[in-house]
Order: sequence, then structure tokens, then C-alpha cells
Amino acid sequence: MRAIPVSRLLIATALSGTLALASATAFGYESELFSLKNRWEHTMSDLPANQRESTLKTLADEAATLVNANPDQADLLVWQGIILASYARERGGFGALGVAGDARDVLERAISLDPQGGNGSAYVTLGALYDNVPGRPISFGSSDKARQMFQRAVEVRPDGIDVNYYYAEFLLDEGDTNAAREHAERAVNGTPRAQRELSDEALRRDAQAMLNRL
Repeated sequence: MRAIPVSRLLIATALSGTLALASATAFGYESELFSLKNRWEHTMSDLPANQRESTLKTLADEAATLVNANPDQADLLVWQGIILASYARERGGFGALGVAGDARDVLERAISLDPQGGNGSAYVTLGALYDNVPGRPISFGSSDKARQMFQRAVEVRPDGIDVNYYYAEFLLDEGDTNAAREHAERAVNGTPRAQRELSDEALRRDAQAMLNRL
């Protein structure tokens, strides 16, 4: 067997590695994104509260790595934003404000690439962020911006359990009981998303509990 010169072997190895990386980044992120979605769902639905923050931090780091390798994929950006928003909520306090700002920036970038915002998911997550963080000068919270984001989410996916429940929650906090009841009813009768059934069914129960209170 004829020996292959070391220089040619190194070049071939480098090329094969480059091609494999290109293939993975161009076509292979779907399986990694699927894994992120499932682990996020498990974290939010099954883990006790005292374990969520560290798990979400790990998922956020993985999402950042995946986005860095695939910077123009809107679906990855939407999920990076969702994970960051969840991490900010679990972290809480002033330390979470920077993470919340990162989530907002990522989601706005996703919307610039996909005006539907991942079938409305980017908009409802932005709505929750604008609703829950403090207003200026401390942070970027704004009831008006939150309302705009929730309304856009409902326009994109009017039968969504999540978009209607979170909008109903916002409206109830704003004192608009009739509109809150309407969207809570739409959440109860809504359609769960593929791969998000567990979290959507939990939100459906929350919407029914809201209706019972109202």
C-alpha cells in the first residue's frame, strides 16, 4: 500500500472536517433544535423550581452556540429567545434584566428574518418580556409595547392556547376583565402546538382556572 504524504493527509483531513461542519451547520441543526425544544419542555413542565435556573442556563449556552453556527436561521433565534426569556424569569431580580434584554434583541432579530415570528411565538414571548420587566429608566418594560406584541401574536395564530392565555393574563392585569375572559375562553378552546403539547395543556388548565375565577 502506497504511503500518503503527510501534507496531503492533513489537507484531506482538514477538508473533510470543513465539509462535515458545513453540512452540519447548513442541514444538521434541526436535530439539535429538536433536542433543545424537548429539554426546554421537560424543564418547564417537569423539573422542580429549584432546578430550572441552572438547566435553562445550560440550554441558553447551547442555543447560543447553535445560533453562532447558523446565524440567519429565524427558528433558532426564536428558540434562543424563548430559552433566554425563561432563564431570565427563573433567575429573577436585577441580575435577570440583562438576560431579558438579550432575549428581546434575539427575538427582534428573528422577526426581522421571519415577520411571522415563528408562528407567533416570538411575539408572545416579547409581549411577556415587555409586560414583566420594569419600565425605564431601569429596563425596557412597556404596557403599550406588550399589548402590541400580544395583539400581533393573536393575529398570526388566533387559535393558539399560549398566545390567548398570556394575552388574557395581561388584559386581566390591565383591568380589562371582559377582554381577558374572551381570550381565556379562546385559550381553553385553542389548538395545542406540535411538540409543545405538555406546556399548552398546562396553559389550557390555567386558562380554565382564570375563567372560573372570573
